[in-house]
Amino acid sequence: MKRTTITEIIALLFVILFLYTGISKLIEYTVFKEQIASSPLLAPLSGFTAWSLPIAEILVAILLFIPRWRLKGLYASLVLMVLFTGYIIAILAFDEHIPCSCGGVIELLSWKGHILFNSVFIVLALIGITLARKVSKEKSVLLNRHELAMPR
Repeated sequence: MKRTTITEIIALLFVILFLYTGISKLIEYTVFKEQIASSPLLAPLSGFTAWSLPIAEILVAILLFIPRWRLKGLYASLVLMVLFTGYIIAILAFDEHIPCSCGGVIELLSWKGHILFNSVFIVLALIGITLARKVSKEKSVLLNRHELAMPR
């Protein structure tokens, strides 16, 4: 399979994930805000987080959808997934019974299931970034060769 195809598949998986969770959080905004407010780490920022997180997820999905911005979207996806995973690990230090505020059916995962799920997406982001950078470098080399071959 070509690098670009694999990168597009990875980007599409993140688009689906972030649109699904972002829209779910906005649709269930009141529930999401209450869940954030019950978090020992996010309670002081619950109002800000309840709006900014789903908007950030949707914006990252848009970046991933646009080929020109895909690499930046993959980096943003990696950052979000690492932050989400760090948050889960920190939450587990407090209490395993704190409600998940992920949105949609992802809320049904156990905290350990979340860590596994997020870890898979972290690996996918790293693969996507690596491949997208190689594709970008190849395009740059081809463009430079083409420009050198053009008569002046």
